Amino acid sequence: MSPVSFDQLLREARALDSNDPLAPLQAQFAIPRDADDKPLLYLCGHSLGLAPRGARLSVETELTRWEQLGVMGHHDGQPRWIDFAESLQQPLSQLVGALPQEVAAMNSLSVNLHLLLASFYRPGATRRLILIEAGAFPSDRHVVASQIAWHGGDASRDLIELAPRGGEDLLRPDDIEAAIAAHAARLALVLWPGVQYRTGQLFDPAAIARATHAAGAIAGFDLAHSIGNVPLSLHADDADFAVWCSYKYLNAGPGAVGGAFVHQRHLKRTDLLRLTGWWGHHSDTRFEMAARFEPAEGTSAWAVSNPPILSTAPLRASLPLFASAGMSALRAKSQRLTAYLEQLLKQRSGEHLKLVTPAEPAQRGCQLSVRLLDGAQRGRQVFQALSRRGVIADWREPDIIRLAPVPLYNSYEDVLRGAWHLSEILSGKP
Repeated sequence: MSPVSFDQLLREARALDSNDPLAPLQAQFAIPRDADDKPLLYLCGHSLGLAPRGARLSVETELTRWEQLGVMGHHDGQPRWIDFAESLQQPLSQLVGALPQEVAAMNSLSVNLHLLLASFYRPGATRRLILIEAGAFPSDRHVVASQIAWHGGDASRDLIELAPRGGEDLLRPDDIEAAIAAHAARLALVLWPGVQYRTGQLFDPAAIARATHAAGAIAGFDLAHSIGNVPLSLHADDADFAVWCSYKYLNAGPGAVGGAFVHQRHLKRTDLLRLTGWWGHHSDTRFEMAARFEPAEGTSAWAVSNPPILSTAPLRASLPLFASAGMSALRAKSQRLTAYLEQLLKQRSGEHLKLVTPAEPAQRGCQLSVRLLDGAQRGRQVFQALSRRGVIADWREPDIIRLAPVPLYNSYEDVLRGAWHLSEILSGKP
């Protein structure tokens, strides 16, 4: 049987795109272009999402308000700047499966993680351990290690890092629950990703929260690679807290405002300490400038500073796109696109690479992590060759190329062209 030509595959990919009800969403995003004004092939939404075309207007609207109103912009216009973060609670709560009062748009992921650990990591004489995955995103590990040190502990003793079994890339769910149970008597907190950034493995927050609570510990989650990528149900899953950034799958731009979730059961606790700031004060009495702190209702009580309006405004362009498409429809397209990429990689380049990401669609988001069998040096060379061909992916040490077909703006044709470029490079074409 003769190999299928690129032209035939292209016709098939374009037919899939023509039957995709979400395909028109691509026009809502600005696609990066090269020096010759040719569109680049962008498969890097897991690192930085593309700019919604409405983001410029959203930011310019606030710039204009600043120019025209100055300080009065805090109280004039819709939404008022003093209400800017609160106006995002409803759409964010829908994306993470929470009550509106359980979420807040504020700060950055690492700052939010520090703030929530200040409340939820209260080590005692016995319970001092924190469990994370080995190879956690560095900022998470730095935050956790510094929190342990802040409380007089030692990360070499009080931080448990669970690695996959020897010769495996992925963590087995049973091993996660077994580790939680094994350290139950001394475990204070589990911090786990929704999706592991390097491997793309998707975890079950409900199962992890259940096992963590059975051990008498607090369950927290980093959703940086989950929100906007996979459906979430933090309230029903019984997570204690969670944090996320908004510049990956939420497409809010570099340095965009982050977010946080605190379960409803913790919101009225008077025994829960927090690091407080003016913007966490109840909005009804905030401007009385009183010395006594009166916490805002909900997770907004953990906010410490007024929201950065210009780096929050793009979310007002991005979040409506999720609402119009629906997370279930986006997830379904994500699974189809990712399966299509997997199929093409195996058919055309299978002898050269290993897919690190789980093969089961329910155990991954829209990311595929690829390891070249010829080693890390060859992997870097291939990644650089992809870049020269206008394919934007990313490299993660020591030996992973990450590709993400994002359902909001990637097409079947994008996936085909990316896989075809990779196969040509691996076959020795310049």
